[in-house]
Amino acid sequence: MKKVLLLCLLSVQLLLAGTTGKLSGRVKDESTGEALYGVNIILEGTGFGAATDLNGNYLINNIPPGEYTVIFSAVGYQSKKFLSVKINVDFTTRLDVNLGTEDVLLDAVVVEAKAPLVRKDLTSSQSTIDAQQIKTLPVESISQLLTLQAGVTQGVDGSIHIRGGRSSEIQYTINGIPVSNPFDNSATVQLATNAIQELSVISGTFNAEYGNAMSGIVNSITKEGGEKYTGQFSFYTGDHFSGKTSRFPNIDDLDVLSNSVTEFTLGGPVPGLEKMLGFFFSGRHDKDDGWLYGIREHKTSDSAYVNPMNPNDIRIALTGDNAIVPMNWNESYSATFKLTLKPWTAVKINYDLILSGSTGKGYDHNFKYNPEGTRTYYDDGMLNSIEIRQAISDKTFYTLRGSHNYNKSSAYLYPLLNASGNQVDFEPGMSLSGLRPDPRHQPEEKLTTPAPYMFYFGGTQNNHNYEKSQTLLAKFDIVSQIDMNHEIKTGFEVKSHTMDYQNFTVKRDSSRFLEPTILPVSTAFHDYYVKKPFEISAYIQDKMEYDNIIVNLGIRYDMFNPESRASVNIFYPTPNDPEIPPYINKDELLKDASVKHQISPRLGISFPITDKGIIHFSYGHFFQIPPFQYLYSNSDFKFSYSVGQPLYGNANLNPEKTVTYELGLQQQLTEDLAFNVTGFFKDVRDLLATQVVRVAGDKTYLKYVNKDYGGIKGFTFSLTKRRTKSDWLGVTLDYTLQIAEGNDTDADAFFLDLSSGRQSEKVVVYLPWDQTHTLNTTVSVGEAGDWNVSLIGRLGTGLPYTPQITQTQLYAKTNSGRRPSNARVDLLAEKTISLFDIRLNLFLKIFNLFDTLNERVVYFDTGRATYSLFQNSGGTKTTQELSETIPGIHSPQEYFQRPNYFFPPREVRLGVSFEFNL
Repeated sequence: MKKVLLLCLLSVQLLLAGTTGKLSGRVKDESTGEALYGVNIILEGTGFGAATDLNGNYLINNIPPGEYTVIFSAVGYQSKKFLSVKINVDFTTRLDVNLGTEDVLLDAVVVEAKAPLVRKDLTSSQSTIDAQQIKTLPVESISQLLTLQAGVTQGVDGSIHIRGGRSSEIQYTINGIPVSNPFDNSATVQLATNAIQELSVISGTFNAEYGNAMSGIVNSITKEGGEKYTGQFSFYTGDHFSGKTSRFPNIDDLDVLSNSVTEFTLGGPVPGLEKMLGFFFSGRHDKDDGWLYGIREHKTSDSAYVNPMNPNDIRIALTGDNAIVPMNWNESYSATFKLTLKPWTAVKINYDLILSGSTGKGYDHNFKYNPEGTRTYYDDGMLNSIEIRQAISDKTFYTLRGSHNYNKSSAYLYPLLNASGNQVDFEPGMSLSGLRPDPRHQPEEKLTTPAPYMFYFGGTQNNHNYEKSQTLLAKFDIVSQIDMNHEIKTGFEVKSHTMDYQNFTVKRDSSRFLEPTILPVSTAFHDYYVKKPFEISAYIQDKMEYDNIIVNLGIRYDMFNPESRASVNIFYPTPNDPEIPPYINKDELLKDASVKHQISPRLGISFPITDKGIIHFSYGHFFQIPPFQYLYSNSDFKFSYSVGQPLYGNANLNPEKTVTYELGLQQQLTEDLAFNVTGFFKDVRDLLATQVVRVAGDKTYLKYVNKDYGGIKGFTFSLTKRRTKSDWLGVTLDYTLQIAEGNDTDADAFFLDLSSGRQSEKVVVYLPWDQTHTLNTTVSVGEAGDWNVSLIGRLGTGLPYTPQITQTQLYAKTNSGRRPSNARVDLLAEKTISLFDIRLNLFLKIFNLFDTLNERVVYFDTGRATYSLFQNSGGTKTTQELSETIPGIHSPQEYFQRPNYFFPPREVRLGVSFEFNL
């Protein structure tokens, strides 16, 4: 008995919410069926283990995701060894075993375990992809992995949407740590796929431990060093290879080094401290010239001169060298470093450092012949985190965690200069004293043309945008397995943000600002703020596991303090308004924004209807503070009707709310074939919107408010056919039918409608990312460790758009039209050559294998990306006539041929990798 108890105490580790899984089961005598007491269960090569109780039950907590060898042994019984037992985050792997009496002539029985195709403890929709699956698929990023999951769609801008929600409603976490940028809820650091041990996507009713999200949770678990030294180095390169030169100019100019990827990993024990300290390091560098090109016909200083006495007398400067210039290029890197320290059996300490950065440009069709005039985008992120896990007893564990999450992003054409003329790495909040804009900023009037439907003849994008965010997090979690049926989790979290933002437009024209000028912060052309909001949350949940039912029941509390002032008088939103009557006290127009409190109940139930069929139901309330950029935009309440309607942020915005219902069925058909069908409904309230407020006469302003609503309903169907050693074919199929509707398309929809002169809708419309039908499939065939061929197929019906009635400025109902459907197939083919502990892998990746022309953006009058009725209308007559006689003016037909309206053409990459396991 003492030996068993000692084994339990030494083997337990802390269960960290969202980063580990659990193994449990029951051991019986093979002949009598009686429960066996004192059977030792060991995860080979690890410190994890347990022993069965009087009822033959056992449970092992805190197991990192991956595959393990599990050994069952007892005096008088033949041992059994189970290979490839898979553990997944947040799930319990059930392994029931029957042991036969010992025969001295026989070795231990070895069994190849198979991962369960249906999960008894799945109480809401969740999909998991492990490192091995990622390796065998033609994918390059987390976004590509996400789009393979049922219920996930991608907007025309590449944004990810889960079950019809806005892209900002997703929380991204790494090792359980939130990494969302407080400005817009995007991820602050980008994790390379070679660093991921497991990626899980929770698209249903997630448990109370997860907060500040309404659509889904994307949790990445990074790899850590093991007992052996492992490593990998890969290099692959290629180019876009397409015959559609009429749509993609210069796409047939092959350069095999235009798109290249270099990546590596290295992990293992630290020499001299093998039993105590392990490390894992990974890196990736991407260089991509893109597929959209311009021609340097003009320099940015060029312009067009129009004779005021003769509008047909146009003289255009053509000082460029006519070089082909990539216009949507990108260069990025990602690196991870992890140390794992185990100073004592019951203590584990992880330190993680994750770095990422990118630089690139976005294509602007107007600059096709002036490609040097567009801004460059920069993004750098860093995550430092440490976690300390300790076992208090054999059933109770805690973890203490802290992290510093940093992101800096900017967009500008030319850096600012100091007094000596040297470039300055400017950050928001830095003093502008002694700094000046680059003299190459061109006057604003150069971004005009003598007639419509012409490319720019010169000019520059003069806007500068700088954002910097830092988030400090402290988190405490504790879990206690009270008995075999109840696991209690509780914890709290504190997050403190520091947000620095600065945006200004360099002014230069031919009258007032003869030299590039930065206007003061007091003007409407210069926005600057520093905000320090903070959040506190706490939760408690009970996972009740019985033979015939599993229940996840929890409740969550969230508090948010915006630490800012908000306008309280709707007619006089700012004390800067010069028309405020004297009887109004300006000091009372702004007051501290209120602190927000929310309670969120969550419930998930799973129960079997047969030994291979399981039904689940879930229900939950979810709250999320809107992206902070909408709280603090123009937070100084600068007032200027001369530059259009002022738009004010609102620090008193309430949390957005979603109530979700889900009902699903898992059914295993054969040993290697199963399906999952799930229906869902989401009622969304208090979504962010813009509201127009009339002050006096025709003067109005805009502010962000909570008034939008939406309803999303649909179902998903997933089919999985597992690949085995005897059957080399593996297939997955995911189908989604959904309808996503709301009274406005996004937070800025009303503002954009006003800007374009379009009447804003007052009825429910389809949301821009509403993809009614989505079908994804993967097909893999091959022999593990020898060769593999994998295909990914994607098919999606068209996203909505708003039709325009031809030759008028009238629009039909918002999003009443549909773009054409899209289809794409990607391929990975690889061959492995093994030599001792080293493997050489040769591979080929082809994205958009059949070079399908998929339309991304469409013209409002035709619903197609290929043509617009305006290109041959009377409105283009002047431009057409001028293009026939004046060099530098191109035909309107060319202007309406927009390569950026399409998704990328075919891309081919060849590569080689070396791997070792010593």
